[in-house]
Amino acid sequence: MTRPDISFAVNRGCQFMQSPSDVHWTFVKRILRYLKGTINMGLSFSHSDSFSISAFSGANWFGCPDDRKSTGGFAIYLGPNLISRKAHKQSTVARSNTELEFRVLADTTAEFVCLSSLLRDLGVPLSSPPIMWCGNISATYLAANPIFQLP
Repeated sequence: MTRPDISFAVNRGCQFMQSPSDVHWTFVKRILRYLKGTINMGLSFSHSDSFSISAFSGANWFGCPDDRKSTGGFAIYLGPNLISRKAHKQSTVARSNTELEFRVLADTTAEFVCLSSLLRDLGVPLSSPPIMWCGNISATYLAANPIFQLP
């Protein structure tokens, strides 16, 4: 959890655990050499009086060159500290980049609600309303349009 810089590489390496080839073993050795050289790196948490939650979400439509699946993810911060993150391949096919970004926004919103509820149960007041950042303007407009909202 404290090394998001290697999470993608480790995930890619784990996809070939059943029958690894020499190329895969070379790849794993490269990860291990990287870890040896960056042993003192990782996420750290700093003191902050700010209890504001913010999130960044993003997606890459048909981003994986091997299986052409889309990937999406988010990072949620409490003040300056990263407290939740997720990056994954989408299980269903999105028809457009906007649809994919909107799905990732929905995942991010669900995590927002869960974390806000947890903080409220712990008695931690939020200093401001949560802020969500999305890099796709079409998905932002779609989320803000009241016509598309459920009653």
